[in-house]
Amino acid sequence: MSGTGTTAEHDPLQTAVWRLRSRGCWTDAAALLAPRAGAAAALQRTALLVERCLFTGDGWGEAEDGLRTAEAIAENDDDRGAAACERGQLAYSSTVLGVRDRADEARTALGRAAALLAPNAPGRPLLDFRRGLIAEHIADSPQAAKAAYRRAHAGATAHSDPLLLSFTWRHLAGLALRDGELAEARHGFAESLRLREELGYLVGTAPALAALADAEPEPEATRLRAEATRLFRLLGGVPSWLAQHLTPPPAPAV
Repeated sequence: MSGTGTTAEHDPLQTAVWRLRSRGCWTDAAALLAPRAGAAAALQRTALLVERCLFTGDGWGEAEDGLRTAEAIAENDDDRGAAACERGQLAYSSTVLGVRDRADEARTALGRAAALLAPNAPGRPLLDFRRGLIAEHIADSPQAAKAAYRRAHAGATAHSDPLLLSFTWRHLAGLALRDGELAEARHGFAESLRLREELGYLVGTAPALAALADAEPEPEATRLRAEATRLFRLLGGVPSWLAQHLTPPPAPAV
């Protein structure tokens, strides 16, 4: 649901970070970056810790500490905008997971990021996506969410960011499903799943399988949900919020 990095072909550290992140080992991935100095490493480390919060519902204090460090050593408006975007995501995650209502902080932080990031900045598509999340899941404004997701989708395409595209496909498909547009929903969910499988983004594959199951008829839906459940258990119950979605509905009373 957040973050946009993929493996860097010629950087062994980034390759190692991606492999750990993609398997839900955010703490280990962040530890690899700890010795690196500078704003870029601090921001990347913070993004990993913020993502861990959303996927596990845990690690809030460490994410806050990392965020404060990233904010303190930001060197320019792009750095400050990226840090504000992560603060908005952390506040959003706390709100939607029911940890603490930080909706106002989320909106304020993403608004600050929008003021700091140039329209063509590499971080703008991720910001647009996260503003879509706020619109959909906090403001309950699907039309505003769709517009934000479409901007993010276009930006992710322009910046060749397949991981972010996997998120925008999925969330646009979710809105299509909500509107009863089954064919559009199936296509979007299938594209999201394809991208995550190609990238090896294992921790995001179970949610993609479960989402596609919601748009498929039986028996395909049951097969997809069973595969999602197997992968979810393999990863130790991550993402934690998927557990309720994978629980089969109660049998009807006889």
